[in-house]
Parts: sequence; structure tokens; C-alpha cells
Amino acid sequence: MRVAVVGAGYVGLVTAACLSEFGFEVTCIDKEADKVERLRQGEIPIHEPGLDGLVFANRRAGRLDFSDDLSGAVRGAGVVFIAVGTPSRRGEDAADLAFVRAAAEQIGRALNGFTVVVTKSTVPVGTARMLERLIRDVRPDANFAMASNPEFLREGSAVEDFLRPDRIVVGLSSAQARERMSELYRPLMLRDVPVLFTNFETAELIKYAANAYLATRIGFINEMADLCEAVGADVSAVTRGMGLDRRIGLHYLQPGPGFGGSCFPKDTRALTSIAKQAGTRSRIVEAVIEANAARKDRLAERIADAVGGSLRNKRVAVLGISFKAETDDLREAASLAVIPALQKEGATIAAYDPVAIAAARPLLPDVTWCGDAYETAKDADAIVVLTEWNEFRGLDLRRLAAQMREPVLIDFRNIYSAGDVAKTPFVYHSLGRATVSPGS
Repeated sequence: MRVAVVGAGYVGLVTAACLSEFGFEVTCIDKEADKVERLRQGEIPIHEPGLDGLVFANRRAGRLDFSDDLSGAVRGAGVVFIAVGTPSRRGEDAADLAFVRAAAEQIGRALNGFTVVVTKSTVPVGTARMLERLIRDVRPDANFAMASNPEFLREGSAVEDFLRPDRIVVGLSSAQARERMSELYRPLMLRDVPVLFTNFETAELIKYAANAYLATRIGFINEMADLCEAVGADVSAVTRGMGLDRRIGLHYLQPGPGFGGSCFPKDTRALTSIAKQAGTRSRIVEAVIEANAARKDRLAERIADAVGGSLRNKRVAVLGISFKAETDDLREAASLAVIPALQKEGATIAAYDPVAIAAARPLLPDVTWCGDAYETAKDADAIVVLTEWNEFRGLDLRRLAAQMREPVLIDFRNIYSAGDVAKTPFVYHSLGRATVSPGS
């Protein structure tokens, strides 16, 4: 079976590469001819572990191609995925479906033979039915069925998540579409991956509900970390005590600088918009959004407190710019809030990230970009860990402290053991735990 994937962004590229790994003949489509040519030459535009090898292997095997010819790729395809961007509308919380609608119209004009058209993009409830009507208006004679197949890909482990998912969700309304989608996912169904077939609306809402719940867990544990600091408790022990309850579990109970990336901020806002349009409220999610924004706003103040109350003429070293480890994605990253706030208060910034510096340069002016953590720490008054890259866990903290004017370590990811840091010259500030001084 031939498959077409419209959109060579994060979701589309991973989807195309992984489906070709299943043995299907896949064409990934993007309207930018230059981007298509770079992909054909093996240049992957995003940092995602394992993706470059997957693309190379399936290109070489002849199962994966890239094209800017949507009509040509759609003709003869048994399944066509819409995997284009759905950013928030300018000045609004609702998702902007302009790219989705445009893709659906072009797909409709190109259809020939029975085709399942699948929304892979994260879209509001009701989108699949709207697109079904739109395609029918464009091509009243088209032989097609709609499906909604939300993605559950974590940046930094997206290939693993696609090839070994917790579950597959497919919303549809016809037996023919169910048969075609079962054929597509048979390699995973043979490994007993649960497949949940639902109607369109349920599938669309599952995606938003899952992301909003995970965001809520992050917001909750961040507030618990603040409470731990206020009362002298240890958030690491609190999360373990909670997580050992099988009803709760340990996932997404790690305090940090607030959630970011391409999904949680956008999807939580979109869910509140969906609820309002449906005549209900999502008060818990609204509170999570507010709490997350407040947390990021407070980070610069916490850094100032750690260096004596004023940032003027202080040099702050920042480790990690991307919103999380194993990605170069800067969307809604804590660094984009923290660094400008530090600069506004008079601090100079040196920063290092293993993969995100190129993307960060135009977004964060007047930053000294460094080649490693030790260079970043030179003559700094404080060093701040914003992203939990594994290479930061193994740093020689004594060597790091020796580079600095003042050995102050502010760990917004709790990647270090307080007991270990106490054996170094650092004054150590973390989240939800007591400040540690040398020898304490």
C-alpha cells in the first residue's frame, strides 16, 4: 500500500519515516522545494534521536521519498495523512486550521480510487467532520473516508514512541476505513499494541485530554515543590511517596521550570477554547496555564535571590536552552523567558546547549554562546541548569566551580544529588529542597 504524508515537519517526518520502516511505500510532501531537496540529500531539519538513520535506511531501500508535488503523491495512495501545523490563532487560544483546510482541499482535488484521509495534526473536536464536508464540496464524486489518528509523540523519543507506542487511537465512521487503518497498523497490532477505534470526536478529544492531564501533573508538582521549600520538606521524597501509589505513578512528577514545547502550551490553551465553544468550562486546565506562566515569570527572581538580590553586573551561565533534553525545539522554552528577564535586570549571559544554539541565536541576542559547560562557567557569578541534558549530569563540579567568580549552582531540573554537591565548593539551590552549602 502506498501512503502519502502531507507536511514534513516534526510529526509528518517522523510518521513518514516510521511507516516506511513498516514496509510501506511512503511519500512525504512539503510545499517548500528547497526543504524537499535537502531531505532527499539526507539533511534532517530537526534533532530527533534515531530519525536520521531511519530516513537514510528507508531512502536507500526505496520505500521513502520526499516531494513538493502533492497531487502526484496523493494519486494512488491508499492512505493520506494530514500532518501540517496547527498553531494558535494570533491573539487567541484556539488552533488555527488554515493549513489543515488548505491541505484537505488540495487532497480532495487529487483523489482517485478509494482513499482514507487521516488527520494526524492535533485538531479541535469536530475537525474530521468539517474536513469530510469540505472534501465532499470540492469533489462530490470522490471515493474516500475520513479518519482521525492523533499522535502521541514525545520530542526526544518520537521514533521510539511511534514504533513502540502505548496505544493507537483511530476515530472513524466506516468499516472500510477501519479495514484500511487496521492494515496500516497491522505490524503493531501483531505485537499486541492496543488499538482503540472510536468516533471522530472521541479520538480528537483524547489527544487534548491526555496532554492537558500531563500538563496538570507538572503544574501540580511544581506547586508542591514550592510548598516543600516553604515548610522544609523534600520534594524528591514527596514525589517518591506519591508515585509508589499505583493509582498515581511516578511519570510527570518531576519539578522543573514549567512546561514548554510544541504541545502542552498550545494544546492546553486550545482545550480551554474548545470547552468554551461547547458551552462548558475547563477551570482546572485554565488554572494550570496560569500557574505555568507564573512559574516562568518567577525564575529570574529566584536567580536574583540566589546571588544576593541584585543581578546588575552579574554574569550568569545558563546550561540548556531547548525546552527539554534530546531536542533543539525552543517553542515555549523557559530560556526564552528567563534570559531576557535576567538581561533586563542588568545581568550578562553566557550559555551553552548541545544542539539548540543555532536556533537560539536569532531569538536571544546579546548572549555569549559557548562550546561547553566549562567555558560557559568562566568568571560567572552563578550557573543555572535549565535543560536536563545527560551530559550535564556527569560534569566535574569542582572543575566547574573553579572557573567561576562565585560558586553558585541553581538547578531548575534537580539533576544533582544534594549530598554530592555538598562535597564541592558550590552553594546549591534546587527545586523543592533545602539550599545546600559546602560541607553541609
